[in-house]
Amino acid sequence: MNGEMPVMADPSPYSSREKVARLAWAVVQSTLFAWSFHTCHGWRRMLLRAFGASLHPTCRIRRTVRIECPWNLTIGMDTAIGDGAILYCLGPVRIGDHATVSQRAHVCAGSHDHRSRSMVLLRPPITIGSDCWIAAEAFVGPGTAQTVSARDEHALSTETHSRVRRCRASASPPWPREPALAAGRGRRP
Repeated sequence: MNGEMPVMADPSPYSSREKVARLAWAVVQSTLFAWSFHTCHGWRRMLLRAFGASLHPTCRIRRTVRIECPWNLTIGMDTAIGDGAILYCLGPVRIGDHATVSQRAHVCAGSHDHRSRSMVLLRPPITIGSDCWIAAEAFVGPGTAQTVSARDEHALSTETHSRVRRCRASASPPWPREPALAAGRGRRP
């Protein structure tokens, strides 16, 4: 050493209880969740609820979805989360009704303060509104969104340091709305 004091890392942002919960969820997710039959959406919803997720009974989550900290996850009615999607819920993630998070999309409610030498962990919330579609392989993170299609500018918002940035890629969904779905009846195929 050259006589300089080493920079002390900040203590872990996770409590002991949260560390244990994350470990337990990792075991359940890599076994019971991932090994379930592809149409066993109810089973996966039950497992996620056991770890604190708030899920509508009609949401559909594929078995290959990766979820971190499910207790920070809220999903609405008739919402689908596609194969290989990543929901990194270090902060609250809320996904509205009739939304779709497509295959291999990444929703990341966690970042680091790059202005701090210790790179302090930030956990800003992410809200994906109703009737919103997050395209395949899109990235949605704090203050950013790439390759996002949304019904209107209010469908997707990400918060960072009390500043909201709305992202808009198209003025309407890329598919025609069926009258029964627009009125809140029926289900998407």
